[in-house]
Amino acid sequence: MAFSLSGRTVFVAGASSGIGAGFARAISAAGGKVVLGARRVERCEALAAELGNALAVELDVTSEVSVRAAFDAAEARFGMIDGMICNAGVATGGRSTDVPENGLRRVLDTNLLGAMLVAREGARRLIVGGSREHGQGRVVLIGSITAQQNGTGDAMYAATKAGLAHLGRQLARDWVRQGINVNTIQPGWMATEINTDWFASERGQADIAALNRRRLLDAEALTPMLLYLLSDASAQVTGATFTIDDGQSL
Repeated sequence: MAFSLSGRTVFVAGASSGIGAGFARAISAAGGKVVLGARRVERCEALAAELGNALAVELDVTSEVSVRAAFDAAEARFGMIDGMICNAGVATGGRSTDVPENGLRRVLDTNLLGAMLVAREGARRLIVGGSREHGQGRVVLIGSITAQQNGTGDAMYAATKAGLAHLGRQLARDWVRQGINVNTIQPGWMATEINTDWFASERGQADIAALNRRRLLDAEALTPMLLYLLSDASAQVTGATFTIDDGQSL
């Protein structure tokens, strides 16, 4: 089933590369307008030129000032933002006893606080814009199956993803009467800029071989669920967590 996003505008936090850029392309192909937010704004500008009906904005999700400025620019160009994808994320591998404090704070602030700041800024504006009546507000948080796994090699990353899933449920409850749906997608292991070097290593290849289907998840496998959650079809879906992992967590 194809889900149309015609008439909708979606703000993608963490859109400069990887699955964020892929999400932007999918939204554009489904007829939606896209706001591309990231620190590496030059990459977003190149993607916006490729897509056409898109806007690149500089975005530091750990700064509320930056988040507000990005939404201001987005609204100046497109008007009300219907949907937000909270995809910005970083990782700091290593033993829990060895990772420096600044590394831990970077992961926590980007992955969890950043999602909160983006989601609530968008929600504030939706509520002022009448989301309670039109019911078109959509927030999609991008988590990870590490939220439910142990021994992934990055305790803080996994903890932030577990927190993200519960944040989604909390925000869904907070805004359940405001016409804003909040859901979380938890992808399985797939190749990204964060882990490409690892999966190319001998130990990384062993990890892939240990997966139930002995393969990484294709990023495109997330697209149908993402478009569904952003579309009118998901009007009665909120507070849910969807695991898409090719059976990796079984």
